[in-house]
Amino acid sequence: MFHIVLLEPEIPHNAGAAGRLSLATDSTLHLIEPLGFSLDDKHVRRTGLDYWHDVKLHVWKSLPALRAAADPGASFWYLSTKAGNTPWTAAFKPGDYLVFGRETKGLPEEIIRSAGDRALRIPMVPGGTRSLNLATAVAIVLYEAVRQQDPDW
Repeated sequence: MFHIVLLEPEIPHNAGAAGRLSLATDSTLHLIEPLGFSLDDKHVRRTGLDYWHDVKLHVWKSLPALRAAADPGASFWYLSTKAGNTPWTAAFKPGDYLVFGRETKGLPEEIIRSAGDRALRIPMVPGGTRSLNLATAVAIVLYEAVRQQDPDW
């Protein structure tokens, strides 16, 4: 249904959780190298439990390589605490790509700037926290995108 993209993920637990989310929503998980862990890592497998082998998983050398292979009609949405728009204002459609940055640094600022209104942030109370856990952020945005397709799902 959707594409979850983790740019240079560092924590295996988050990749495993994103894999489980992809299975729950019939989405595809894309990991952009370099990865901060091995896909054989026991933490990835533990988070994905016995589902990991069913995850529609693609590993890419770079984000431009993924973009070049993507359906030209698909939109790329970039998540960052520095963006202005929220997922509640986005018009997601099946086949879109939801791109999340590294746990410690997020997405590079040049990507956020060039994304324009396709850069999104998850609203948070000012001063409460700098950011959310990566897997939590993926779940929030992915399920908003799914909800837009079928509110009764």
